[in-house]
Amino acid sequence: MQGSQVKTAVITGASSGIGLAAAEALLRRGWRVIGVGRDPVRTAAAQDMLRSRMPDGDITMLQGDLSLMAEADRLAAAIGGLTDHVNLLANNAGGMADAQRMTAEGLEENFAANHLGPFRLTQRLQPLLLAAVKDGGARVVMTSSDGSEMIPGIDCDDLQSLSGWSPGKAYCTGKLANVLFARALAQRWGEDGIMAHAFHPGTVDSNFFTHVPAETRRHTDAMAKITPEQGAETLVWLAISPEAGECNGGYWSDCQPRKPNPVVEQDGLPDRFWEASEKLLAKVSG
Repeated sequence: MQGSQVKTAVITGASSGIGLAAAEALLRRGWRVIGVGRDPVRTAAAQDMLRSRMPDGDITMLQGDLSLMAEADRLAAAIGGLTDHVNLLANNAGGMADAQRMTAEGLEENFAANHLGPFRLTQRLQPLLLAAVKDGGARVVMTSSDGSEMIPGIDCDDLQSLSGWSPGKAYCTGKLANVLFARALAQRWGEDGIMAHAFHPGTVDSNFFTHVPAETRRHTDAMAKITPEQGAETLVWLAISPEAGECNGGYWSDCQPRKPNPVVEQDGLPDRFWEASEKLLAKVSG
């Protein structure tokens, strides 16, 4: 991305793992970073750590829970008070639940955190992304997973998987939602110059695995894992590389195109998915 203004990145899930590694990588490249973390203690510690490593770096960490749409709105307002442009919105926060829980707003918590919160935040930050298009470019990057490839499809009449819910189905549906959201963004906002991509980071050694169901943990404990820095490489590449600015709506891994779940290529599905997401959010006040 070329431009005269300091590049600004908003990174959710920035208090640990891939998000924290990406925040540090962009700070070292001279970017301004606004990070978002769910846990207040870990979020404050991440800010202190980044400031100690890079005293001249411009880092602000905000605390918020993206499973709540009111929190997504509050975070968007706070970000708007800190900057007038966003060159990168990295919707990186997410996780896998061990049980079905409903939020106070009436949404399934895991799907809300993995998709609906990022969806709401992205919509609210659209003016700041459009402002960045004029000077340096604007990109939205979704941290997905190869779990998005492991289910046959997505039910636009039951996005939250309330019927037949299971931890694995809910997680994979949320990750497929990330890929579809990137594709839908590219189709809807691409003409305005906003680029959107999703990526599979690999199996990363992070605190993600401390919150998964015990059965999943037993399976993943034996898997080879990469470092958060290695997992963040594709995110950073999608933020800064010329190649990622010359195409839109892609799905990537190891800085290379990756074939998505075949349903992503279905005519009209990204639109139906977007409309179903808006229908769910319409039930939430505000």
